[in-house]
Amino acid sequence: MRLKSLALAILALALASPAHAFGWGWYDGVQGNDGGGIISWSPEVAPVFRDMAAGHCARWNKVAIITSVHRVYGDYIGFVCHFPRGYDPVKAFYYQGGAVRTRY
Repeated sequence: MRLKSLALAILALALASPAHAFGWGWYDGVQGNDGGGIISWSPEVAPVFRDMAAGHCARWNKVAIITSVHRVYGDYIGFVCHFPRGYDPVKAFYYQGGAVRTRY
């Protein structure tokens, strides 16, 4: 009986926790990695997609460059992440000079 209630508690916890906690699905509306990613287009995202891409790339001290914008439901906004001009990862590791400025 005790084992059965423990199994039910674990199952309930797994079903109640959000999917992004396990690394599944979209994180803040952006799907990608340190090389870039995609954002699903919608009218609500249109004014802020540059900020979303910049925030995603800033996790790796990179800047976002928008590569494609298809303003159709079901299409995506594509972007790539690059190190900014003049950025030296070795010096940044040793000196921790501050946050990376993002420019569009």
